[in-house]
Amino acid sequence: MVIRNLPTIHRRSFLRSAGIALALPLLDRFQLRTDAGEGKLQVPQRMICVCTPLGLHPANFFPERAGKDYTLTPYLELLKDYRDDFTVISGLSHAGMSPGFAHQASVSFLTGVPGAGRPGFRNAISLDQFAADHIGSQTRFPSLTLSGEGAGLSWTRTGALVPAATSPSRVFARLFLEGRAEEVQSQVRRLEDGRSILDDVRDQAKTLRSDLGSDDREKLDEYLTSVRELEQRLVKDERWAKTPKPNVAVAPPQDIPNAADLIGRTRLLFDLTHLALQTDSTRLVTIMLAGSTYTPPIPGVTLGHHDLSHHGKDPGKLEQLRIVEMETMKTVAELLAKLNQTKEQDDRLLDRTMVFLGSNLGDGSSHSVKNLPVLLAGGGFRHGQHLAFDPANPPPLCNLYVSMLQRLGIETDRFSSGTGTLTGLETKRA
Repeated sequence: MVIRNLPTIHRRSFLRSAGIALALPLLDRFQLRTDAGEGKLQVPQRMICVCTPLGLHPANFFPERAGKDYTLTPYLELLKDYRDDFTVISGLSHAGMSPGFAHQASVSFLTGVPGAGRPGFRNAISLDQFAADHIGSQTRFPSLTLSGEGAGLSWTRTGALVPAATSPSRVFARLFLEGRAEEVQSQVRRLEDGRSILDDVRDQAKTLRSDLGSDDREKLDEYLTSVRELEQRLVKDERWAKTPKPNVAVAPPQDIPNAADLIGRTRLLFDLTHLALQTDSTRLVTIMLAGSTYTPPIPGVTLGHHDLSHHGKDPGKLEQLRIVEMETMKTVAELLAKLNQTKEQDDRLLDRTMVFLGSNLGDGSSHSVKNLPVLLAGGGFRHGQHLAFDPANPPPLCNLYVSMLQRLGIETDRFSSGTGTLTGLETKRA
């Protein structure tokens, strides 16, 4: 095909200004040449999402009886002081996950995209980033993505992994430590320069638009929308750069270099999360807990956490796994206690914070991706119950995510594979 009377546009074209270049998206026009509200809430609501990547032993987590009169299991017994503040949910899973890629299913934990680990898999936006698109501009940090080791749980709307912070001391510095006056002014100047560059780039792109076909115009419009969103973020960043950070009367945390100390690392991340929410520095936090092959420094434990989670029903391994997971649940209880004791106006911070604990694994030993362990605490829901669904025919786990998004004040009836809100989960003031 020959296109006549059109200016030459090369595939590697850029929009340039002040020495900065932004590459154009791939448009059909290039191939022709080369190939032939944000919503606002009066009462701030918050969300913490925690993943235990090696699961939780089902027999020690799930109650046998559904409803409100269930008997606390060993793990839930550690949370007994908050029985009326949490709901334990059994039977849920993400559709389309394979036991052969059970560990890889962690990438879909907050996205619900099926087929994790298989060739051609492409992820989508995670629950927290979807929420951040709607309410993230209300705080200095739209969200925090934390991890006890390695990758985190957050993904952009294009399916790119959001880098996770693994150093509590560095996150603490970002949240609460002020830079020198000249550093703050330099940051403001950089933000202002970025905005002026984007203004020029946007003008150039509009000029280019008149020479494009309809499909390419649509692609370019999407690109310009991204530029406008970046401008809005720059404006917000400039505002926060001029706003003093909150003062907290605690010593900065010291990172734990020992990768085996999963409990110590978890406790640091939970403490940091509480501070971030208490100061309203962010309202959205995701935490991937550590799940290493190292032997954790816990009395009575002589094997690595990963080895214990793949116990093969060995009694000795099951007992050590119980010890490790009991210690993990103790840190969850500590987090709930901090949120319970912290007051915001006339409410507990716990009433304004959803704490979602779950896993990509239903049973680590069998690599099951069914009947995932799920616990939801706080957030103003009617709790004190065990919601039991049929593991053979459950509603999507993403239905819980829809309920959580609505609790954040986001008007949506769907998220990923979700078909609506989760049956049986109601707010206190319905």
